[in-house]
Amino acid sequence: MAYIDAHRHDVVDEREVGVEPICAVLKDAGVQIAPSSYYAAKTRPPSARALRDVELTELIGQVHRENLGVYGARKVHRQLVRQDVDVARCTVERLMRAGLLQHQVASDRAGLRGRLGGWMSWSSPIHGSSARMSCASPAVVNLG
Repeated sequence: MAYIDAHRHDVVDEREVGVEPICAVLKDAGVQIAPSSYYAAKTRPPSARALRDVELTELIGQVHRENLGVYGARKVHRQLVRQDVDVARCTVERLMRAGLLQHQVASDRAGLRGRLGGWMSWSSPIHGSSARMSCASPAVVNLG
C-alpha cells in the first residue's frame, strides 16, 4: 500500500498514473492487489491492535526516556506492570524493535568502555536476535 501511495500521483506522458495501472503492473510482477482492496484498506478504520500500539508506544517511549535510555524491553515491561499497564513482554519487545528503541550500555554513555568489565545483554534491531557484549572488549558474540 505504501508503494501505491508513493507513486499513484506520478506523472507519465503528462498523465497521472493512478491506482489501477500500478495494480496491473504489480499483478504482472506476481503481486496481486486489486484496486478495490487498496481503497478498502485506505478507508478501513484502524484496528484495535493498531490503536493500542499507539497508546503503548507513547508509554514505552516515556519509560525509556525517564530511565535515560538504558532500560531494555524486560525492564520497560516491569516498569509498565508496576504502573498497572496490562501489557505482555513480547508486545513491549515488538514495539521497541519497531521504534528502534534499545537500551544503551551505561559504560558507553559515560565514555567508560573498556574500563568496566562484565557482560551486557542487548537486542539488535538489525539482526533481531539477542547478543552478549563485553564492556571490556568491543567484540559481539551472537547467541541467537
